[in-house]
Amino acid sequence: MNLTVGEAKASRLSLIKQCLRQPLLHFLIAGFSLFALYGGLHRSTVNQDPQRIEITPEVVQRIAISWLARWQRPASELQMQGMIDDYVKEEILYREALKLGLDKDDTIIRRRLAQKMDFLAEDVASLREPAPNVLEAWYKRHQEQYAPLPLATFHHLFFALDKRGVDTQAQAQAALSGLTDKNSGEGDTFMFKSAYTEQSRDQVARVFGSKFATSLFKQTPGRWVGPVESGFGWHLVWIDALAKPPAPPFETVARQVKSDWLSEQRSESKRANFDALKARYEVVVMMPASAGGIAATQMERQ
Repeated sequence: MNLTVGEAKASRLSLIKQCLRQPLLHFLIAGFSLFALYGGLHRSTVNQDPQRIEITPEVVQRIAISWLARWQRPASELQMQGMIDDYVKEEILYREALKLGLDKDDTIIRRRLAQKMDFLAEDVASLREPAPNVLEAWYKRHQEQYAPLPLATFHHLFFALDKRGVDTQAQAQAALSGLTDKNSGEGDTFMFKSAYTEQSRDQVARVFGSKFATSLFKQTPGRWVGPVESGFGWHLVWIDALAKPPAPPFETVARQVKSDWLSEQRSESKRANFDALKARYEVVVMMPASAGGIAATQMERQ
């Protein structure tokens, strides 16, 4: 089928818009711009006139790309001039700082340079679009982290600290031995409910405190446990059920799975690159003979 010039142009524009909406393209643009910022904005000053700053077309292009990656639109003439002025100001201050030796023995600079190397260690080429079967296999190995949190159904007997005093825990412990089934026993009046259904860890923590919630979700259902401490006193707890809902179908969490997979790939790539770098070095650590020697060294530096 023959297309008119207008239809062909519209088709090309539609294709370009679809490409620009792809998350992988955004990632690659952002990665390239950060690489330019970290590795390219400051050229080496070796064999250069220290009083001359050259703003080459390549520098201008890198500045323009960094703006485009951040704002998803080209910079105006005024905005470009402002960014070039900022670059010149930064370059001047950078060179003057080097003349004063401010880069020597500076912890912040050491950390920044280490961060740059850490970024450059990421193998962007390895972060290709994963095949669906790769993500599904990865999801099967990590299903637990996508499953909803377990829910507890329980009721409790309360032993009030402000009523029973220092012997509250001992009294609760003594009462535990007399409980014969889930409906036996009596406690003090609790200001909230005595029974709860399908409560998450966070919901339990909001009422009883995080210590109580942590202990509760470690117990085995179908028996009395305790005494368990809360901010109000001590409790004997009967857990009817600790339900753990199944992981959702892959299709409902596919976007999050892809994000997590990419994050893992980045981490593994950085770790492999650092291991290769570390293999080039011999690391020798000479510790002081005693802890006192370390303390003395620290005092000398103060």
